[in-house]
Amino acid sequence: MARVELERVTKIFPGGVKAVDGVSLAVADKEFVVLVGPSGCGKSTTLRMVAGLEDVTEGVIRIGERVVNDVPPKDRDVAMVFQNYALYPHMTVYKNMAFGLKLRGFPKAQIEQRVTEAARVLDIEHLLGRKPRELSGGQRQRVAVGRAIVREPAAFLFDEPLSNLDALLRVTTRAELKRLHQRLRTTTIYVTHDQEEAMTLGDRIVVMRDGVIQQAEAPLVTYNHPANRFVAGFIGMPPMNFFDGVVRAIDGRLTFEEGKLEGRSGGAEPRPVRGRDPSGALKTGRELTLPGNGFRLLIPAHLTEGLAGAGAVGRHVVLGVRPEHFYLRPVHGVNSFAPLTMRVNVIEPLGNNMDVYLSTGLSDPVVARVEAQDGLRVDSQATLYVDLRKVHLFEPGATGMNLSKTSEPIHALA
Repeated sequence: MARVELERVTKIFPGGVKAVDGVSLAVADKEFVVLVGPSGCGKSTTLRMVAGLEDVTEGVIRIGERVVNDVPPKDRDVAMVFQNYALYPHMTVYKNMAFGLKLRGFPKAQIEQRVTEAARVLDIEHLLGRKPRELSGGQRQRVAVGRAIVREPAAFLFDEPLSNLDALLRVTTRAELKRLHQRLRTTTIYVTHDQEEAMTLGDRIVVMRDGVIQQAEAPLVTYNHPANRFVAGFIGMPPMNFFDGVVRAIDGRLTFEEGKLEGRSGGAEPRPVRGRDPSGALKTGRELTLPGNGFRLLIPAHLTEGLAGAGAVGRHVVLGVRPEHFYLRPVHGVNSFAPLTMRVNVIEPLGNNMDVYLSTGLSDPVVARVEAQDGLRVDSQATLYVDLRKVHLFEPGATGMNLSKTSEPIHALA
């Protein structure tokens, strides 16, 4: 087992495509780190550079005390588990697991001891005489993991190993991988696009976008204190709701007033504007208007000082509310709930909970995950309650920083 360290690692493919951009990451000995992000964010390329399957354009990779940039994959002391299992179809499970050790010249008795022990840990002892075509998808994945285990490497590298499994099997296999790491305590880097996998498996999750690390912290820290709007929207299912608006000082208190972005098309950033239009509606930030029919929420006291210090008052900001932080009624004895009246558009029962799709005067859709019960009706108005202790405020833009975490000045909106 060993520490894995990446120091300003960059990968540029032919044609100038920068897949990984200056990534620095230290994975501690025995730590389970998950790289997560959308397709094309650079997570698999990062893993492949650690494995030696991709050359490093710039930067340094260390495994243990060694710089491994120029070390071939077979000599890096890592074992990789792929999405497609990569088993030899003509070999039995035993021979698939033993093959790597045989190539390295291990004695027959030691090979048998390692394969038998790994098969016992993974509960596949009864499958050792079968061939891959006789196995289910979950069994094949366990064989692939077993082939990695027998090598007793310094680090395990997993590249979306569960993506070919059905939903139920993914959950059970995910739990098996968690138990396996708790038992073996081998340094592990795991790649997935599934944020639920990342949250449940990782000691730490590394959220990537466009080849850049956005945040690298413990799962609950990332969930409760996202570094920016991208992380907030990516981690959590259903995703966080975002409302454009402005922070205003009214009677000595800060209030969020919902606004509307005008002239925005697709994913393009709206044009910056300032001043007031002829009707008197305030325009602030990036073509944000306050037409007067948006909702208002009192900003909780724990955010007030930071927002004032960040120069956010009178500026365009983005309010973030997770679906699970809406309630059908305020919690008894807690005074941090604010009412928000919206129109009910769709109700999706989920058993104990239900997802309710709503709209405000200016925002559609808004998703609330609440306790399942009768009372809400489609095409009617409903008052839900927002837990103000859990809201976030962000700078505008896809990766606008979380103003709830900083007292640094908000970026100029010019």
